[in-house]
Amino acid sequence: MEVAKDYLYREIARQFESQIRDGVLKTGDKLPSVREVSRERGISINTITQAYLELESRSLIESRPKSGFFVSYSSKGKPSVPAPSRPALSSLHQLEEDLIDKVYDSMGEKNITLLSLGFPAKELLPIAKLNKGLMHAMRSLSDSGTGYEPVPGNEKLRNEIARMSFSWGGNLKADDIVTTPGCISALSYCLTALTGPGDTIIVESPAYFGILQLAKSLRLNVIELPTNFVTGIELDALKDTLDKKHIAACVLISNFNNPSGSLMPDEHKREVVRLMAYHNIPLIEDDIYGDLFFGNHRPTNCKTYDEGGLVLCCSSVSKTLAPGYRVGWVSPGRFKDQIIRTKLHHSLSSASITQEVVADFLKNGRYENHLRKIRATLYTNYRNYVNTITEHFPDHVKLSQPQGGFFLWLELENGFDMISLYEKAMQYNISIAPGRMFSLQKQFENCMRLNYGMYWNTELQKSLEVLGMLISKT
Repeated sequence: MEVAKDYLYREIARQFESQIRDGVLKTGDKLPSVREVSRERGISINTITQAYLELESRSLIESRPKSGFFVSYSSKGKPSVPAPSRPALSSLHQLEEDLIDKVYDSMGEKNITLLSLGFPAKELLPIAKLNKGLMHAMRSLSDSGTGYEPVPGNEKLRNEIARMSFSWGGNLKADDIVTTPGCISALSYCLTALTGPGDTIIVESPAYFGILQLAKSLRLNVIELPTNFVTGIELDALKDTLDKKHIAACVLISNFNNPSGSLMPDEHKREVVRLMAYHNIPLIEDDIYGDLFFGNHRPTNCKTYDEGGLVLCCSSVSKTLAPGYRVGWVSPGRFKDQIIRTKLHHSLSSASITQEVVADFLKNGRYENHLRKIRATLYTNYRNYVNTITEHFPDHVKLSQPQGGFFLWLELENGFDMISLYEKAMQYNISIAPGRMFSLQKQFENCMRLNYGMYWNTELQKSLEVLGMLISKT
């Protein structure tokens, strides 16, 4: 009997393996649940579970907590990860503003496949529920949302953000938080409050171009440091630069970095905070992607390990819930007074009604329910992207391996002209983000960032396949 059971689970595993290797089941596809297969085949749950574990042990499928089993096999194997960046340790370089403007000009065009921009597709957002929330907010607010909020922001929203901090090991109170018109405004307030023209800041390389644009507008010098596409900024380079240079602030995206997709390990976050405290340098942390994790728990952030109030943690709901609401916040630590004063000078108050809507969404549990859905969708999209790129792009392509967030970083062979590819792709109504946008230096010219926060369908898959065809012909 034991032999028969052993043969049965292996036979079921073999059948699934055949479908996977023949392409009937593709990378990213969800397998039927254990209970479903058990019911259809009239076989015990334990036997089906053994079959799935056998497939998982051979890297054909992978399990996701509370979501089930998904195909992870590709006939061509997984692309390798790009090597860590090696920027020159100089602060005098040029930002490709014209290229950034050109990429952003396509944002409003409905016929363009926006692989270039970093926000979720409307199909992934709970728009109907948000609309109901707007109506409720107009009825519940004493002035129907037309009045000014206190400068720190909507108290109900700040309470909910403080409550959410428990998920990353924080211990915030409402008074520890200042709301802002989005995360980029939070970063702007922080840099404006803590630096002056001619000061030098540290960023990762590649870096989110919005941070580079802010630095340029504030006339700051920027040092880009070597960055690992798995673990984030390289600690030895950070320590050496802090020892040798006069640094006004450090700006990092520790969780699911934009654009690299890297996730800084907990021990690295602790060490970064320790270095900042040792040198008494503020760390401005962008944690806008932290809630979009693929694993079974939310990662910590640098603020988790901040004991002296030197970390200013910025975030928003722009990447998770409502980009156009412009609801963000910062927990500024010891710099709260400077941030409130800067906000007062720049915007006086944040929008009342959208803060109220987001506060209710968080308070009633709808936000966490929505996050579970969008995280599952983003993971499936990521697997679909990897599968399509593996099958239709050249074999030498290198890809980051994000564990959450929105972005894939793709590297082609040296000498490849990504800006030329951008021009060719636009002829097919496909917009990409060339890697040169993410540095002040002449680097990443053979790289691009892709957004997988889109609605996956045959048209999107076809756009990726066309992109692969263009790369092969270039």
